[in-house]
Amino acid sequence: MSSSLIHYIPIVTTILAIPFAVAIGRRYGQHPERLHLLWWAIGVGAYAAGTLTESLTALFGWQEPVFRLWYITGALLGGAPLAQGTVYLMLKKRTAHLLTAALVLTVAVASVAVWSSPIQYEWVESHRLSGRVFEWTWVRRFSPFINLYAVIFLVGGAILSAVKFSRSDATRHRMWANVWIAAGAILPGIGGAFTRFGYTEVLYVMELLGLLMMWRGYVISVRP
Repeated sequence: MSSSLIHYIPIVTTILAIPFAVAIGRRYGQHPERLHLLWWAIGVGAYAAGTLTESLTALFGWQEPVFRLWYITGALLGGAPLAQGTVYLMLKKRTAHLLTAALVLTVAVASVAVWSSPIQYEWVESHRLSGRVFEWTWVRRFSPFINLYAVIFLVGGAILSAVKFSRSDATRHRMWANVWIAAGAILPGIGGAFTRFGYTEVLYVMELLGLLMMWRGYVISVRP
């Protein structure tokens, strides 16, 4: 597949992510006490928003507002809301609320920095998104910490779920659901690491694969 075709993969990912987010949102509406569903819906919604910015870049070229939104929805919100869903599944509600407050504050501060940083236009490529165009290079230091938080809870949640739900045939499917969701949520983070070296195309492939894996996990989780 040529590089130019890879740049259009986010269009497919966006088309798939939107109904996925709506499906989770509707299920949360039926069960408002299940806050993990709310965070999963937010996470997949942010996922769709991020791939939409990539789609717009592929179709119309680099645009500054679209780029800034891409960084916020992708680098900052790529996995954290999904991990927060795991937090509400695995921890006490009070602890989850405290972690939510800390996460929201961190993302808010980082987002202000992303939106405020001057751009080094000489580094801009017409159809490729990269955080290296920020003049304030320290802005990019937020995302590793946020993504580390996401990985800890996604991987940790998957391991704990495997131990907890594997003990019974009746709940073993929930174990696999968490494994699929965690693995799918981590893939875009791996792809995002490649963008630091200029390989944004890897991110586009990982996003599509990650979405398909998360969807499979979600379908398994809601199975009677």
